[in-house]
Amino acid sequence: MSRTLSVSPQHRVSGTLSVPGDKSISHRVAMLASVANGSSRITGFAESADCRATLECLRSLGVAIEHSAAEIVIHGKGLRSYKPPASPVLLNADNSGSTIRMLSGILAAQPFVSVIDGDASLRRRPMARIIDPLMRMGASIEAREGNFAPLRITGGDLKPVQYASPTASAQVKTCVLFAGLHAGGTTVFSEPTPSRNHTELMLGEFGARIETESKTSVRVEGGVELRPVDYTVPGDVSSAAFLVAAATLLPDSELVVTAVNLNPKRTGFLDVLRTLGARIEIQNASEQHGERVGNLRVTAASLSAGARGLQLSGRVIANLIDEIPILAVVGTQIDGRVEVRDARELRVKESDRIRTVVDGLRSMGVIVEEFEDGFALSGPQRLTGGRIETAGDHRIAMAFTIAGLIAEGPTEIADADCVGVSFPGFYDALRSVTGDIGITG
Repeated sequence: MSRTLSVSPQHRVSGTLSVPGDKSISHRVAMLASVANGSSRITGFAESADCRATLECLRSLGVAIEHSAAEIVIHGKGLRSYKPPASPVLLNADNSGSTIRMLSGILAAQPFVSVIDGDASLRRRPMARIIDPLMRMGASIEAREGNFAPLRITGGDLKPVQYASPTASAQVKTCVLFAGLHAGGTTVFSEPTPSRNHTELMLGEFGARIETESKTSVRVEGGVELRPVDYTVPGDVSSAAFLVAAATLLPDSELVVTAVNLNPKRTGFLDVLRTLGARIEIQNASEQHGERVGNLRVTAASLSAGARGLQLSGRVIANLIDEIPILAVVGTQIDGRVEVRDARELRVKESDRIRTVVDGLRSMGVIVEEFEDGFALSGPQRLTGGRIETAGDHRIAMAFTIAGLIAEGPTEIADADCVGVSFPGFYDALRSVTGDIGITG
């Protein structure tokens, strides 16, 4: 049974720390290394529960993986090289939507039957968005109610497609491009607004023939064998967001987060905070594997949305979807109105994140309005300690831990250990920069 932690108010955060390897990049580099020709060495790989699920699925598919504290070595044997120990092979994605959606693109091309499943939360997340394009490419997929895990995938020879996704989703894009690697011809994927582009950048690193046609369209040529890589995974900016928020909101704070992924498609949260007056400085920026990487130096600041308020909607949402829970907490301390719309995708994350965010805010005394596709609140508002029901959602647990640091009185975080899905050392990291043991349980 997961712990309930008590979070006490803090005066400031100060120090220098690192965050876990980028979860999105870790999933992708492991999957591509597993179908490359040769051994790839990966440092900084995320030690999160989600990324461990990806590695265990690959091992179940016959991929040899050496895992040490310093690095991971994945011995790929080329496209269509998975060797299941039995048919059908049973794969457990646990809580990881990235694992089930992206790996399905490779499974669709393997000449055997596989079944990929997950926990109760994952079983509630929609899968028709990947089932449709994969079936158009020639795979046979059975799903519960046609939309939910477990997925039974009968793979084989795939044909290329030109697929226009109705949803802007990097997971769907990755699934289709991974399948396209195995198809006989050129696969084209387009989406209504640009999603994060880690897959396109990484495919180039592995030697795939890939071309970005526009901000929303990309093509990949099938049948090109991938070369192995030596790859350093940068820190996860989505994990850093919680620490950035704490340093911004707590007076007299000064914090440096080192070697963070600063891909422009991932820095929407930082961009929003800067427009509100946050003091976030990028230091020692460089390019690694096509990704921008640097340190973040953050000092405390008063935030204001101005007379017109902060309205977030449309294409900007795709680039800060993971940070909206912590943005909601920050919003309670902004001078002015904050409104988030067009974020209906939050309803089908690890929890219904619109509902869990709104319920959490209300339990801390915040006046907030809930919409089907978002929420609105006006600040600054005083937070009082309360009990937060996280619904087992790592980003809810972390966001409201930060809320507890600025609240009056202690805050209880139920099922606090769910942070291990993305940031296993989150509470230790906070303890290291608060200068006080403000988190107990």
